Amino acid sequence: MIRSLAAALCLTTGISLAIASPLAAQEAIRSKPTALPVDDATPAPKDIPYPGGTIKLEVDASDTTQRIFRVKETIPVATSGPMTLLMPEWLPGNHAPRGQLEKLNGLTFTADGKPLSWKRDPLNVYGFVIDVPQGTKQVVAQFQFLSATAGNQGRVVVTPKMQNIQWEAVSLYPAGYYTRQIPVQATVTYPAGWQAATALRGKRTGDTVAYDVIDYEALQDSPVFAGEHFKAIDLGNNVTLNIVADDADELVYTPEQIAKHKRLVDEAGALFGSYHFDHYDFLLAITDEMGGIGLEHHRSSENQVEPGYFKKWSDGEALLDRNLLPHEFTHSWDGKFRRPDLLWTPDFRTPMQDNLLWVYEGQTQFWGYVLGARSGLFTKQETLDAYAQIAARLDTTVGRQWRPMEDTTHDPIISARRPKGWVSWQRSEDYYNEGLMIWLEADAIIRKQTRGAKGLDDFAKAFFGVKPGDWGELVYNRQDVINTLNGIAPYDWAGFFQTYVDSPTRETPKGGFTMGGYKLVYGDTPNAITKAAEGANKIVDQSYGIGLIVKNDGEISSVIWDSPAFKAGLLVGAKIVAVNGDEYSGDVFKAAIKAKAPFQIILKKDKYYRTLSLDYSGGLRYPRLEKTGEGEGSLDKLLKPKT
Repeated sequence: MIRSLAAALCLTTGISLAIASPLAAQEAIRSKPTALPVDDATPAPKDIPYPGGTIKLEVDASDTTQRIFRVKETIPVATSGPMTLLMPEWLPGNHAPRGQLEKLNGLTFTADGKPLSWKRDPLNVYGFVIDVPQGTKQVVAQFQFLSATAGNQGRVVVTPKMQNIQWEAVSLYPAGYYTRQIPVQATVTYPAGWQAATALRGKRTGDTVAYDVIDYEALQDSPVFAGEHFKAIDLGNNVTLNIVADDADELVYTPEQIAKHKRLVDEAGALFGSYHFDHYDFLLAITDEMGGIGLEHHRSSENQVEPGYFKKWSDGEALLDRNLLPHEFTHSWDGKFRRPDLLWTPDFRTPMQDNLLWVYEGQTQFWGYVLGARSGLFTKQETLDAYAQIAARLDTTVGRQWRPMEDTTHDPIISARRPKGWVSWQRSEDYYNEGLMIWLEADAIIRKQTRGAKGLDDFAKAFFGVKPGDWGELVYNRQDVINTLNGIAPYDWAGFFQTYVDSPTRETPKGGFTMGGYKLVYGDTPNAITKAAEGANKIVDQSYGIGLIVKNDGEISSVIWDSPAFKAGLLVGAKIVAVNGDEYSGDVFKAAIKAKAPFQIILKKDKYYRTLSLDYSGGLRYPRLEKTGEGEGSLDKLLKPKT
């Protein structure tokens, strides 16, 4: 009643009541500092030549026991005073800050043989600030890069038989300049007798290679694979397949296998109509000792596959590795030459804005599978099976109900590629495969609009095939993509991308199937790709029905959000101990699902056990594509070789 009278008084008399801040009582007993101005000591990059001259970078990579790279870098200087030297932080192809700063150790600087003190830039911990004395002509930096000796320290890049040198790990560069304006001459001493491959060219003396002078941006884009067991294979068109392996017998291949790799190069040339390199080096490691990688560069790519790449060619599990080279090769055009404007940066300190990765990675994923089929690295049926697996997996990603695909392009920064407990609801980097599905539908639309006269091949030539031989960067934005598509086949492409890229959706785009003469169906038998994935990963994959992926030892590695398994209370990391009273095995688990009746499981999580009932009667569900019409559809035509 008192509050009502006070309110009435305020309304009728015009007297306002002072409302005290809820924090006012605290103000008398809390100190309140004022923010100090932020002083960024690192100069912004300018597109002018580095005035000091050519940096001399010497790397001793001969230690394969303790796996330590020892670096001496001589940096010419033109002026005295404060100078900031940076270790690369934002790394192209990683789409995120991935510099391994914690592994740079033992750092010292000298000038004319006298030590220089340094301090770290507190606003940019990748920056080291020194004061260059008057009259100094060059500064010498020395440090060690302590590469991972175990997988829990990061990716292993050195083994007793091979190594991977990534220049961003073993070099510093002066702040204040576009990295393409900084000349560098690198020299590497390799383990005795090892051979090395890189897009760089140079002169070898003993076990030391002095590489030609190149700008720092291109140096960073030209990593090295070196090893004891090595072979280089000419694939034509100035493309070389450089292989390092754990064992010499992994270097044995058949002419037919190499012919497919040569056709990959030819088919890419036919697709894009030009090559954007003076030479290209596939760097392929066949190993289970060095860490996995698939990373694009303009004139090379870093690739790791499991042992058996050639030896087990006809083995179903080996299929999964054969999509890697087509994908990374495509990036020479899509991602390296043509690059989204906000993703391109002048140095490795400027943050990348991961826009348009559904073009950069999504269309590369699309062409990777197409070129795999056209070259024969995959059969047509294997490619169709891969499409079915991709579409079905994306349909289990119910996080699309709240998170648009465009937002997943920020995931390399948001989650740093760490594992997720509820990935089907959280979503991950769906711009890869959802991008593939979008471009598959775009191809079908173009073929329909032009009555089969054109397809996405025409977009590839018009967008990526310009300026033959140019291995710089040509940036673009979304409107450039839309304009090029409209030049091929007029359509509401802006609305198309608004629907599939910018908005939440109910399912992955499947117009590429339906317009292409196929539909996605499910049966109780896995297709070739699903079977290969189950075998390689040692899992039972029933994502598409009961909503579970379970390892062969019973550990749950995925639970689909809102699936029967989710509703029963299952979670990632728990272990199925028994099914209907029998000890867990993959076969026992599949038999229970196949019975199409509710079944009991005993679940262990940490030291706790639970008995649960899984109320599911849908049976085993595996995806595949089924032909819907007679004759050759647009999807069939897309996968046909062009050479």
